Amino acid sequence: MKRIIIAIALVIGFQNADAQTDTVPAYKKFKVIPVFTIMSAPDSIKFTKNDLAKKKATVVMLFNPDCDHCQHATKDLIEHIDLFKDAQIIMVSSMNFSHIKKFYQDYKIADHPNITMGRDGAYFLGTYYKIKNYPSIFVYDKKGGFVQEFRGTADMQLVAGSL
Repeated sequence: MKRIIIAIALVIGFQNADAQTDTVPAYKKFKVIPVFTIMSAPDSIKFTKNDLAKKKATVVMLFNPDCDHCQHATKDLIEHIDLFKDAQIIMVSSMNFSHIKKFYQDYKIADHPNITMGRDGAYFLGTYYKIKNYPSIFVYDKKGGFVQEFRGTADMQLVAGSL
């Protein structure tokens, strides 16, 4: 009987220990740009991690086209785009593609070749980064290593300063 109680206690203990490790977001465990696939705006062409420029800092921004904070962050980004001249920016939303395309056109993203905008229909990146609010920005160095995160409204000069 004692052995059964000890066995049950050990199983419960291991389950609790395993559950605690699950609370650490994947981007903090692996600290590299995740493998991803998005459909880029305006033409729905697949864009993956393999399409990223090598040896260039990367900024991943998860956003919602209807979010006022995201609209403000995008305006701020475009106003300070010169600070990101040595970086590639990936703007990702899981919203309907027509909303993303309109946002792409409204903010003239095509005028900024270092910005790629697209749809993550499977919400992979939202889950990977454990998104709770928009915008959420994740900065990676030239080697693809995680540097810093910004949740909610962020000053783009501070984001650029972390490159």
